[in-house]
Amino acid sequence: MAWITLLLAGILEIGWAIGLKYTDGFTRLLPSLLTVGSMILSVVLLGIAVRSLPLGTAYAVWTGIGTIGTVILGIVLFGEPATAMRLGCIGLIVAGIAGLKLVA
Repeated sequence: MAWITLLLAGILEIGWAIGLKYTDGFTRLLPSLLTVGSMILSVVLLGIAVRSLPLGTAYAVWTGIGTIGTVILGIVLFGEPATAMRLGCIGLIVAGIAGLKLVA
C-alpha cells in the first residue's frame, strides 16, 4: 500500500509542477488553488508513504516520478523539445527508480 500511496504522491507532484505554468505567477485564482492543493496533498501522501518505506528511496522515487511526468507533459502540452539526450536522461531516471524499488 505504501508504494501506491507514493505513486499517488508522485502523480500529484506532476500535477502541481504543471499547474505552476497555468497559475501565471499565482495571479489566476483557480489554477493557483488547485496547484497549492496538489502540493499539500502530495507532501502529505509522501509523509504517509515514508512511514513504511526508507526515506531516501521514497523521496528519490517521488521526485523521479515528478520529474519524468513533468518532462513528458512539458513535451506533450507545451511543445518542449524531445531530443534524444532528454529522452535518454529520462531513461536513466526510470532505471534509477526501478533499481531503488528493487533494493527497497
